[in-house]
Amino acid sequence: MTNLAWFLIQIGCLVLPLLLLARFRVYPRAPLVLLLLAPAALSLISIIFYTLSAESLLNSFYPVLWSLDGLVALVALIDLLRLPRKTRFQIERQMVKTASLQKPHPVRLVVSYLGNRRRQIRVRDDVPQELNPTVEEFQFWLDPRSRTQLSYELRSVRRGAFQLESVHVACTSPWLLWQRFYNYPLQNTVHVYPDLKQVSQYAMLARMNRLSLMGVRRTRRVGGDNEFERLRDYTRDDNYRHIDWRSTARRGKLTVKDFQTEQSQRIIFLVDCGRMMTNEAARLSLLDHSFNAMLMLSYVALGHGDQVGLLTFSDRIHGYVPPASGRLHMNRLLHESFDRFPQMVESRYDRAFLYLGTHCKKRSLVVLMTNVIDEVNGNQVEQYLGSLSGRHLPMGVLLRDRRIFEMADHPKPVGGQLYNAAAAASILLWRHQILRDLEAKGVLCLDVFPDDLTAPLVNQYLDIKARHLL
Repeated sequence: MTNLAWFLIQIGCLVLPLLLLARFRVYPRAPLVLLLLAPAALSLISIIFYTLSAESLLNSFYPVLWSLDGLVALVALIDLLRLPRKTRFQIERQMVKTASLQKPHPVRLVVSYLGNRRRQIRVRDDVPQELNPTVEEFQFWLDPRSRTQLSYELRSVRRGAFQLESVHVACTSPWLLWQRFYNYPLQNTVHVYPDLKQVSQYAMLARMNRLSLMGVRRTRRVGGDNEFERLRDYTRDDNYRHIDWRSTARRGKLTVKDFQTEQSQRIIFLVDCGRMMTNEAARLSLLDHSFNAMLMLSYVALGHGDQVGLLTFSDRIHGYVPPASGRLHMNRLLHESFDRFPQMVESRYDRAFLYLGTHCKKRSLVVLMTNVIDEVNGNQVEQYLGSLSGRHLPMGVLLRDRRIFEMADHPKPVGGQLYNAAAAASILLWRHQILRDLEAKGVLCLDVFPDDLTAPLVNQYLDIKARHLL
């Protein structure tokens, strides 16, 4: 029993210091565990000698065991005392506060080391799961008194405000027996907005007169407007009657006049945030696609001098941005939309249109962005949108479900696929009838797939402006 008791004492002397060190976030590494296997194996051998009553072997074996235990403990203690203090490291996070949905957002971590020995460390940033960092952990060696920059990218799959609370650093001892974890509080807030990169892309292509690359087509104005806007270079699609010959002679190349359409018209978006918008397409919800297209059209409309408003609703009114003009108004639209998420509730179209009728008296282009799935919400969309004809110019943006179209277009349905194709075709016929009924009531309709929404919506707006429907 003496050897067994000695073995238990060894285990206790090993476990208790480790538990104490764990409170300071210091843990053994694999080399130390392997090093401890040698005295543990010798302790087991001593137990075997004791069971065999080999007293002479035990008397000569104890000094070797105690010496080995002392040597391992001394090596481990020396290496433990050489772990760096927390103040030896300085961490800085560099990033921009705003990001776009599903677009790469660069982040830089600057690690400064003030120690005198070369260290192996691991760095992990405290990133929320929704931001999807390209690199979850960095592992590298730090030279004495050096500074290292670590770069990675975030690609958010969700809009909203996200907190980055801290940066975690794991440092190893010189003999790689121990590792210690440090937590450096670094609070940053990232506001993930709907896709803003397409807005800058539109602005760049507009300056180059190449909007066709985004799917935006040039619309011929009916009747023409007489208010001069600017001079620009001639392109192949321009009307030759708009060439300014005096400017052409002065500049040495063909120059045409641009005329702007009627200003200060109103566009009000009604964006459904209920259960109809929870479906996903191209890894984004229907609501995300709607906000992306809404912001793109808002940028175009504000550039034409129009006023843009926004009403978000589900079973209640979430927010309302009154119509206003100017580029600075984009900030209000962004802040209203970036933290709105679809909810599993039934949308109350009656409340939304009642609120609209109370707060908007002037004739406007009312754009309802929603999805129709069943007869209940389909009839409500038809009823309330149709009631706006005359007072406003209503337009319904109905988002398609690509899976239904794929099932209906199956080339050779067999077995259960045949029933799925028949059901999908029935839904599409009902949906087509809803669209025809809306058009009969004077409602403009846009029936598109969510990931192809932006360009058709902008083209529809430009067509409305060209035809002077407002």
